[in-house]
Amino acid sequence: MKKLLAALAVAMILTGDAWAADVRATPEDAQELVKTAVAYLKKHGKDRAFKEFQNRNGPFIYKDLYLFVYDLEGTCVAHGADPSRVGKNYLNVADEDGTLYTKEYVELAKTKGAGWTRFRFRNPATGKVEPKKAYTERVGDVLVGSGAYTTD
Repeated sequence: MKKLLAALAVAMILTGDAWAADVRATPEDAQELVKTAVAYLKKHGKDRAFKEFQNRNGPFIYKDLYLFVYDLEGTCVAHGADPSRVGKNYLNVADEDGTLYTKEYVELAKTKGAGWTRFRFRNPATGKVEPKKAYTERVGDVLVGSGAYTTD
């Protein structure tokens, strides 16, 4: 048993980069997750959808992706990685570079309905602040989004 654990530890060290690449989702994955979530929200309504979006073992968690939902005033109404954010307003909260990411989501939702934003955010999988590219889409009075952590 000790030999097996040692071999697994060595394999993890040697293949760390490959493993990291395997658990990281792409921006295209994030967009597809949002589109799937939007369809689910339209079909099942807010209560059921928001509960499912926050289910850590549910279909809306993929690799390092999760969903977030904000109302058009910047208040979080669902968050797949950090449910403690729900009920709090993030409209004027900035990332480390000063980007008001929630404000950008809201403006994008109000003006174009859907699109991409870039900012820096703590990755719950690594615990590190990393660049992130997020896709958001407006559904009535909320926006649904997901973002992929990137290297750029």
